[in-house]
Amino acid sequence: MLSKPVALVDDDSTFTSLLAEYLRGEGLKVDTFHHSAELLAHPAAYEFGFYVLDLAMPGIDGLALLDVLRRRTQAGVVVVSGRLAPEVFGQVVHAGADMYLTKPVQFEQVAIAIRAVQRRVEAAGAHQPEWVLDRNAGQLITPDGQRVELSEIDCLLMEQLVAARGEVVSRDTLLQALGKGEAAGADGLNAVVYRLKRRIEKATPAVVPLQAKSRVGYQFRAPLRAR
Repeated sequence: MLSKPVALVDDDSTFTSLLAEYLRGEGLKVDTFHHSAELLAHPAAYEFGFYVLDLAMPGIDGLALLDVLRRRTQAGVVVVSGRLAPEVFGQVVHAGADMYLTKPVQFEQVAIAIRAVQRRVEAAGAHQPEWVLDRNAGQLITPDGQRVELSEIDCLLMEQLVAARGEVVSRDTLLQALGKGEAAGADGLNAVVYRLKRRIEKATPAVVPLQAKSRVGYQFRAPLRAR
């Protein structure tokens, strides 16, 4: 069902160990993390096939982590938590969780929830809305019709991503296309991408599909064409 591992994030080590063992028995690959910072420090933090999160954790709590994930991935997210306050369900759903289960929970319920949400994610992925690079206008058109103004260097970056057809473009390739020598290093490229992503985030609530591939380059993880 999932080609990529599930990220299980919960500071209850006993619960995490037992749930991970059960899910592996169901045929899922599982990586465990005992707090949010541990997940976010992982080189492939946004590359997991699915996320199962607790809410009460040291450091960044589950709601804040959920917000970070939703800005960078469309993977399924199930929250499993012992918080029972009436407002918690609404907070979790509005933050972007696909499902909320309360502890104590049967491990079978978690597995069923993962499968149900994953069917929805895969169905949505089969009909992903398109992003369009408008070369004449120097704009990126979002799936909901918003237009993001692009600088000359942004356009050069986007042209490389269009040509890659969803594959990762190496940092060296991008630096050459942007006319930056090796001395400029990754920092200059990172700054260009960061500013572009911020403008896209301000223009649309859609997940920004421009993602970094740790120590490799960048990838546009959604249908993208130029006209």
